[in-house]
Amino acid sequence: MANQKICVFCASKEGSDAEFLKLAEELGAKIAQKGFGLIYGGAQVGLMGQVADAALENQGEVIGVIPESLADREIAHSGVTSLIVTIDMHDRKRTMYDLADAFIALPGGMGTLEEVFEAATWTKLGMHRNGIYKPVVLLDNGKFWQDMIRFLDFQVSAGFVSQKSREIVSSAYTVDQAIDFATKFPRISQ
Repeated sequence: MANQKICVFCASKEGSDAEFLKLAEELGAKIAQKGFGLIYGGAQVGLMGQVADAALENQGEVIGVIPESLADREIAHSGVTSLIVTIDMHDRKRTMYDLADAFIALPGGMGTLEEVFEAATWTKLGMHRNGIYKPVVLLDNGKFWQDMIRFLDFQVSAGFVSQKSREIVSSAYTVDQAIDFATKFPRISQ
């Protein structure tokens, strides 16, 4: 268990609902308390900073991955266990995907959406290292991801996404549930 790493996708902004900050803090703390490593986008601001700080406060391993172009704008976190500065966004995502065993997405913007669907697509196509199955869990307080969840279900009924592929992306309303969904599955190739 100690070797497993969870990648958290989330915003470098705080958002308009203080509950999202609390959720990020709880997620970072629980990841560390349960002995998992945290991979995230490397910023010290917004939900990113909150999840990293909470993991660090609980003696967790925190690996930040940030592209050179965002290191100043998103304010790279100088207190993480390891900070990896990449050439660009593509390299950032590939590095995070390679380091992680599973993904949990907190609320975020366009970048978070891109990461969620690219990670899920890589799982579907068997593109993660050694074709390992890596689930994606959408975590919120019941307010943020609901329309996305309905849309994913609609994609199945419209015939564009198989039920098996749809199951790569699950949703959770509690941190414990999200971590369970992300970590309790067979490590098998697709």
